Amino acid sequence: MTSRRNLLKSLALAPLATIAGPVQAKSKTSEGSDFKFSLNTSTIRGQKLSLSEMIKVTARSGYDGIELWMMEIDAYLESGKTLASLKKELEDAGIEAVNAIGFATWMAQDTAKSKQGFEQIEKEMNQLAAIGCTRIAAPAIGAEVPVDLFEAGEKYARLLELGRKTGCMPQLEFWGAFPPFYQLGQALAVAAMANDPDARLLPDIYHLFRGDSGFDGLKLINGTAIEVFHLNDFPDTLPRTEQEDKHRVYPGDGVAPLLEVAQTLKAMGGSKVLSLELFNPSLWAMDADVVAKTGLEKMKQFFV
Repeated sequence: MTSRRNLLKSLALAPLATIAGPVQAKSKTSEGSDFKFSLNTSTIRGQKLSLSEMIKVTARSGYDGIELWMMEIDAYLESGKTLASLKKELEDAGIEAVNAIGFATWMAQDTAKSKQGFEQIEKEMNQLAAIGCTRIAAPAIGAEVPVDLFEAGEKYARLLELGRKTGCMPQLEFWGAFPPFYQLGQALAVAAMANDPDARLLPDIYHLFRGDSGFDGLKLINGTAIEVFHLNDFPDTLPRTEQEDKHRVYPGDGVAPLLEVAQTLKAMGGSKVLSLELFNPSLWAMDADVVAKTGLEKMKQFFV
């Protein structure tokens, strides 16, 4: 057990050579960190709006971009509309599709499931590139305990090649309540194993808390390795292991060390999209415009 812990610790630190940049470069960019604000459509999902309506809410509320879910794009296409019309709606609204959430099983240990996952995400990457979206979340859906971090790194490297081919790059994501892949340290190791300059991580306040990663590990990461960051907060009304997505609250309404996280993100440099991702039923019962506008104000108190 001790040797295993030591191995995982060494793997978690390994990205310092590939993801973390030189100290000199870091100090040059720390003054110029650039932030944009996005609305993840999960935040207003309960209002049962169409994708077109969610785009309008996002634009009216003053966001720079929107973070889509592939299931919403599928429903949009099934209604008879096209990727070209979706791209035009985004352009007319003046917002960017900054990222999309999909569930391809690319990291699955089962060969057939992994193959199917790669085929699915390549299709999704091509669809997203067609609407001007250059990123897609790449969680470890389909993986089982234990995940071989070396093998996962090789698969992520293949995924990055697909990203360059299609024009939509995979952002490696971990989920705090997902046993196979729940820790920032695992994501750091897989990104390092990929040994690719385009490797990117997609952290989330809730997942950093829920998986007990903590927030100091973010300080190991060079700013360019994070392009999208999910912003939210968590209450202290339940133990960590009992909290679920539905318990997420607006930034600043919980107990997350958001001032510290904001300082870390500002210090690491690089351009970042801060995306508000909530699944709170109490917000779904409210007017979507009110929820979106309030969320933007709550985010900006830490980053403007």
